[in-house]
Amino acid sequence: MYLSEILKEMGIDRFSTIDEREFDYLSLLLPTDKERMLSFMDNLVYKEDIPGNLSMLLVKEDMVSELGNRDYGLCLVADPRDLFFRLHNYLCDREGYMRPVFASRIHPSASISDQSFISDTNVVIGRDVVIEPFVMVYPNTVIEDHTIIRAGTTIGGMGFEFKRSKNIIMSVAHAGGVVIGDYVEIQNNSCIDRAVYPWDDTVIGSYSKVNNFVHIAHGCKIGKRAMIVAHVSLGGRVVVGDDVWLGTGVSIRNGITIGDGARVNMGSVVTRSVGAGESVTGNFAIPHDQFLARLKKDLQSLSDKES
Repeated sequence: MYLSEILKEMGIDRFSTIDEREFDYLSLLLPTDKERMLSFMDNLVYKEDIPGNLSMLLVKEDMVSELGNRDYGLCLVADPRDLFFRLHNYLCDREGYMRPVFASRIHPSASISDQSFISDTNVVIGRDVVIEPFVMVYPNTVIEDHTIIRAGTTIGGMGFEFKRSKNIIMSVAHAGGVVIGDYVEIQNNSCIDRAVYPWDDTVIGSYSKVNNFVHIAHGCKIGKRAMIVAHVSLGGRVVVGDDVWLGTGVSIRNGITIGDGARVNMGSVVTRSVGAGESVTGNFAIPHDQFLARLKKDLQSLSDKES
């Protein structure tokens, strides 16, 4: 696709291009395994994050001189972020950008309640899957073998992605999917949102267990054998490694990485990535031993004042 042609289709004429190149997909400035990406940059602080597979970049005119030698084209616009998401929404119904449509495939050994909803298109359900009553499974969802989805859970719905655009709040289309591995169990009334971009998936790795009232936002990647306890909330694009424990009521900011074998203890609010094997506690979460030492010091100080 050529950006200039699409913008003209959209009725947008206030732009100019430099070294225009074809693109196939849209993405934030993050590494992906896709070629010929289009993205945006509205702050030069992100110029070191430009991935090697970028084809076109939406930028403001005053940024061009700071970009130096480059192997991608530019499109100069007044508001790169706003145009990026408007472009994404426009393309989401376009053949060649959206995912191909196919009839849903359900293995005959799957046990699916008559009181659940399974989309007629773009759902794949594997061997011996159990889906209880009042489960909603939307398009672009894959549920692999021997997985259990308990009552009231929603899989593949629209996530909470909105952008302020002039005097409105623009809803961002979710064109990606959800992939749930083998032997996963998702308990009652949890919500797993589909990814934003058509090339992307929200992923829950094999043997992971998700408790009641858990929210997993768009584009999250959860590894194998993770344990996610009730009322956990994961912001968009959170990466959770293998063998991680997330305790009751944990909240994790979007874009955070939780390393393999890490433990995030009950009620923690995580605003920075957690290393492999690390245990963190608190609001905001810090290493667990530091939390205990600080708590002990505070309690001792309180005791001294009372005496």
